[in-house]
Amino acid sequence: MSTLIIQLPARVRLRADAEQDAAGTLPGATAREFAYVLSGDGVSVTRQGRCVAPMLPRADNVVAVMPPQDLSWHRLTLPRAPAGRLRAALASLLEEALLDEPDDVHLAVAPAARPGQPTWVAVCDHTWLTGQIMALEKAKVRVDRVVPAVWPDEPASAYFHQLDGDPDGGESSDTVITWSSAEGVATWPADGSLARALLPDPAPDDARWFATPAVAAPAERWLGRPVIVQTPAEHMLQAARSLWNLLQFELTPRSKGLHALRDQWRRLMSPQWRPVRAGLAALVAVQVLGLNLWAWHEKRDVQRQRSEMVQLLRQAHPQVQVVLDAPVQMQKETELLRAAAGEPGDNDLESLMGAVAAAWPAEQASPSLQYDGNSLTLGAPAGWGAPEIEALRERLLAAGVELEVDPAGGRFTVRRVPRA
Repeated sequence: MSTLIIQLPARVRLRADAEQDAAGTLPGATAREFAYVLSGDGVSVTRQGRCVAPMLPRADNVVAVMPPQDLSWHRLTLPRAPAGRLRAALASLLEEALLDEPDDVHLAVAPAARPGQPTWVAVCDHTWLTGQIMALEKAKVRVDRVVPAVWPDEPASAYFHQLDGDPDGGESSDTVITWSSAEGVATWPADGSLARALLPDPAPDDARWFATPAVAAPAERWLGRPVIVQTPAEHMLQAARSLWNLLQFELTPRSKGLHALRDQWRRLMSPQWRPVRAGLAALVAVQVLGLNLWAWHEKRDVQRQRSEMVQLLRQAHPQVQVVLDAPVQMQKETELLRAAAGEPGDNDLESLMGAVAAAWPAEQASPSLQYDGNSLTLGAPAGWGAPEIEALRERLLAAGVELEVDPAGGRFTVRRVPRA
């Protein structure tokens, strides 16, 4: 299942530039390019580059990555509130810690957070994030998840990168350090003495040090130790594999119609559902194998019965040389032997007359008869109603003979009940 990872551009901080950018009057604002990574398995990079939103490649799953400097992190105890009122409860708890009005920010709770337990809450500008998502959706790129580039985690890590996240490693942007640990996430410029003062001293023994290729050498000189070179594409892949999803509360995707079917299909094809898919495939394979074995057994059983019928026919009637339909030929040969011996058959006149005579009322006069070689037709007595006819039918049926009534002509037709 392919995954498209999009790096959202950093938010414009200056009010004048932000207003121009929102109005589309900044140079290049109408054709903003997004850095992207396309992965076929979510682990390795298949394709990467920069392009405008309508030119982004299509994928089964779309993940947007938030710049680290556009998120603030707050530690609090998750309130015990209904899902519909959780956002308001969080805004109330964070009101004094936020620089903006609670209604102007977007909140997202850490994955697997439990009420009454400490958790992290990510905060970003609501208008900016909504505008980024709408710009992508306008280009028919539907974002399924928004993840942070860096989040509070252990062990601690430092990431040296350029402020604008340029995957080409251009020199146009300042180098910054993003430090993440169990205590939170912070980003600050790498220049000046303040940067060294902000880093823990001494640094944790298990701390990890990353840098993009463009700033790896300066970062090593600045730190005095080697760093792990991690390209922006690799960093985006790492972020996309996190469990975070900032699309919560009012930004929760609401799937309808084909989108809902597509989301369910993608969920089924996700790695988390791989055991379920394997189980379903095994179940289908067992069922198919079982049906084939059952059909093979039934076929063998039918062939055995046919062989036994052919053998019985040839033992009872050795004169039959070619067997085409054993039951029909057996009945035909048996009827010939019966006729040669002078024995009446089930549908012969004598048999049918005997059955009618046994069932016919003694006080009723004998009816007129007509025989056509297979059935016997009787004249219906005058004055007979439904009770008399039903009584005669039941008596005949007990002898293995069925009765049909012709209401228009006032006649009865009797014949032997066909054998199953």
